[in-house]
Amino acid sequence: MNVPVFLARKVRHAPEGSFSATVTRIGVTSIALGLAILIVAFAVLFGFKNTIQQKIFLFGAHLQVSKFTNNASYEETALPLNTNLYRDSTRIPGVRHIQAVAMKAGILKTDEELTGIILKGVGRDYDWNLFRESLVAGAVPVVGADTGSGSTQLLLSQYMANQLKVKVGESIPLYFLGNPPRARKMTVVGIYETGLEEVDKTIALGDIRLIQRLNRWGPDSVGTYEIFVRDFDNVETTAANVFDVMSPDMRLIRVTDQYRPLFDWMMLLDRNMVILLSLIGFVASFNMVSVLLVLIIERTPMIGLLKALGGPNALIRRMFVFVGLNMVSWGLLIGNVVGLGICYLQDRFKLIPLDPKNYYMNYVPIVWHWPTILALNFATILLIALVLWIPTIIINRIQPVKALAFKK
Repeated sequence: MNVPVFLARKVRHAPEGSFSATVTRIGVTSIALGLAILIVAFAVLFGFKNTIQQKIFLFGAHLQVSKFTNNASYEETALPLNTNLYRDSTRIPGVRHIQAVAMKAGILKTDEELTGIILKGVGRDYDWNLFRESLVAGAVPVVGADTGSGSTQLLLSQYMANQLKVKVGESIPLYFLGNPPRARKMTVVGIYETGLEEVDKTIALGDIRLIQRLNRWGPDSVGTYEIFVRDFDNVETTAANVFDVMSPDMRLIRVTDQYRPLFDWMMLLDRNMVILLSLIGFVASFNMVSVLLVLIIERTPMIGLLKALGGPNALIRRMFVFVGLNMVSWGLLIGNVVGLGICYLQDRFKLIPLDPKNYYMNYVPIVWHWPTILALNFATILLIALVLWIPTIIINRIQPVKALAFKK
């Protein structure tokens, strides 16, 4: 058996309650606790960012293209569907999906309450997949059907439904400003809730054909193209590709500009995570240096004996690094079990609730990002392996004669 393995086993199998065993447990606990906290922190961070982004993309899409106009109201200028951008969207690098929508301001009124809304008209090309987690009652409207009944179906937010005191299946008049004002009797077929106050208070969804008739547009005229990219990390590159295909009378809006406060908040979360990662890494490294330094001092007579027998400093230093890495392996094992276990319990049972008014969601979300979890493990091993060489420098200054006479 080689010397590093012998020393590692000797420290690891120190008598229960001995000083070496206590110090070893402190080192293992420090690594395990730090890694578990990092795993949970990154899972929650990615969960927050992913949940908020998906809620934003419900109504913002990644990119929006509309007719260039100086009009600052909700009355849109007609945008034809027969354009190179809409017709050949699948050929644009980075574009995953494009859908045509239209917006129009209106007022929902009951006998006792009224509220202003923005009716977002959608067609058959609209992607409802993002609504699966936000739909709390009923179903999504039937849009683009051959019969005319679909154009009177309405999807309200939970906030609007509570304010107007309406439920799924009830009818409610929707008034559009004009001269004279026009009214349509709408049927509430579904209720959604995103937790984003600026969305839940204003946006209702219906059939785009209703807005086309109100604006006296043809079936080939819409208000906006909503574009979803394949990889949001490359949204700027895709935006440049879309811009190259656009006509001169079109304008492009990125979701990061439309909802800048929310994305700035998510950038702040990233900065806080960097600070947390640095602090935990510093504490874990400091603890390991302290633990190994204590073990070196405790085993000074053994170091003196090895030097007296001709053992070089490099070999003795490697032995103590091996001891530290042995503690790291146990710390990683325990840290992964604890961190992943906490994430599983929260993801499965939603144990920690949140106030949606402040956090835009009902519970702490968890995202399993395995590359990050593996990177945390490798980074922990690399960082501690590097700092473990620092306390072993003291071994070079230990003199055999004094070490053999050293008393603990």
